[in-house]
Amino acid sequence: MAHKKAIVIGAGVAGLAASVRLAKAGFETHVFEANPFPGGKINSKWHGAYRFDQGPSIFTGPEYVKELYDLCGENFDAFEFTPLNHSFSYFFNDGTRLELSNRREQIISEIAQKLDENPEQLRKYLDKSAKNYNRIAPLFIEKSLHRWRKLIGKNLVAALARIPKYRLYTTMHEENAAFFKNPKTVQIFDRFATYNGSSPYKAPAMLNMISHLEVNIPPFLPKNGMIQITDSIYHLAIKQGVNFHFNKRVDEILVVNQKAVGIRVGEQAINADVVFSNMDVAFTYEKLLPSVEHPTKILAQERSSSAVVFYWGINRAFPELKLHNIFFTDNYSEEFAAIFESKTLYEDPTIYINITSKHVPEDAPEDHENWFVMINAPINTGQNWDTLLQEARKILIKKLSDQLGCNIEQYIVEEAHLDPTTIEERYAGKAGSIYGNASNNRFAAFYRHANFSKQLKGLYFVGVSVHPGGGIPLALNSAKIAVECMQDDRKK
Repeated sequence: MAHKKAIVIGAGVAGLAASVRLAKAGFETHVFEANPFPGGKINSKWHGAYRFDQGPSIFTGPEYVKELYDLCGENFDAFEFTPLNHSFSYFFNDGTRLELSNRREQIISEIAQKLDENPEQLRKYLDKSAKNYNRIAPLFIEKSLHRWRKLIGKNLVAALARIPKYRLYTTMHEENAAFFKNPKTVQIFDRFATYNGSSPYKAPAMLNMISHLEVNIPPFLPKNGMIQITDSIYHLAIKQGVNFHFNKRVDEILVVNQKAVGIRVGEQAINADVVFSNMDVAFTYEKLLPSVEHPTKILAQERSSSAVVFYWGINRAFPELKLHNIFFTDNYSEEFAAIFESKTLYEDPTIYINITSKHVPEDAPEDHENWFVMINAPINTGQNWDTLLQEARKILIKKLSDQLGCNIEQYIVEEAHLDPTTIEERYAGKAGSIYGNASNNRFAAFYRHANFSKQLKGLYFVGVSVHPGGGIPLALNSAKIAVECMQDDRKK
C-alpha cells in the first residue's frame, strides 16, 4: 500500500513518464489534466476518414521508452516500431530533390552526388556529431546540470575534454558553412535547430550533434503512429495504479512554510507530499504560484518558435512524397529573421509535410493521404492570426502546387489547423512556444530551469520547458531526472 502521495500537473509525455516512475517508487500518484485526453501535444484526432498525429512526428531515442517498460517489468517487444526506409525527402525551389535513406553511407552518397560534396568531409562531420552526442548525452541530457555531484566521474572528464569540439562560440550555421561547400547541404544540417525551436544563426554549433539521431541512427515510426507513444506510457501508468483526472484544470499549487503541499482545483484543495508540474514552467509560476518569487532571469529568456499546422485530408496519392518531406525556402536566414526578429510568417516559408498513411494505411482511405503540413512560426505577440493563416494557406498551396505539378487545393477534402494561439490555449505553452526557451545563445542549456524548485521543497518540474530541453527523448529524461532529485531530497 502506498504511504506517500504525489500529484502530477499535466499528462504530457513527461508527466506520464513521471507518474510511472512515482508509482514505482511507492507513491499514490494522481495526474490532473485540463484536457480530456493524455499525451499533451502527442495526441491524435480524426477529421472525417483521416487520422492525424497532432504534434511531434519524429521518433528517436526509443531506448528511453524502453526504460519505462523495463522499470515496470513489461516486455518492450510489445511496443512495435520499425526503422524507416527513408529518413527525409528534400525539395528545393530550383527543382533539386534528395531522397535520403535510413543508411548513413547511402545518405552520404546521395548528398555527395546530388550536391557535389566530399564524402570524407561528410563522414568527418557525422563522426564528430556522434562523438559529441555520446560524450554529452550521459551528462547533460540524462543527468541534472544543477546538482554537480551527479556529474562528477569519468563521464564528466571525457565530456570536458571535448569542450573545444563543441564550439560554443560558433553558431550551427557558421560551423556548417565551414564544413560544406554547397549552400543546400548547409541548409539541410542547419534545419536541426528547429528540433528545439531555435535558429541555426544563433544556436551554438554544439547542437549540430542532433543530426546524429537522424543520420547516424535511423529515425523510427511506431506501428500505430506517434500516438502509440502516449497510449503505451499511459497504459503503463494505469497498470501501476496511477489515478488520472481529466478535464481538471489546476488553479494553484498550495504552499505552506516554503513547501508545496498540494494543489487547488476550483474550490477543492488536494493535499500531497510532492508536486510535479508538467505545465510550461513560465505558466507554472505565473498561474499556479502567483505569490512566490519568480526566477525572472530564467523566465525572461527568449522563447522558442511556434508553428502553424494545416491538417489536410487529400483524396489522391502522391508517390513522390514519403513519410517526412521538406520543401525549403531559398533564403533560410531571412526566414529565421522573420520568425525571431520581425515576429511574422515568412513570405516563402520552409514547409514540412508528414504523411503517416505512407506507413499506417488505416490513417487514410485507400489511395488517399493524411497531410500534416507545418511551417515554423513566431510566438504570439498579438499578431492577427486569422489574416496570417489565410495568407499562409495561399502561399503553401501555391508553393506545393508548383513543386508537385498540380493544383493541390482541388484534392483537399478535410481540413483543420493549429496556430500559436491554439497551441497556447490547448497545451499551455506560453505565447504558443513549443519548447519553452529557445537555444539561441551558447549558454542556453545552463539557463533552463532545473527539474526542482530551489525555493520550495517538494516541488519538481518536468517537460520540454525545463532541463534538458525540447523533444520526446529529452522530455522523458526530464521525468527521470526530476524523480531522482525527489528521491535524493527525501533521503536527506
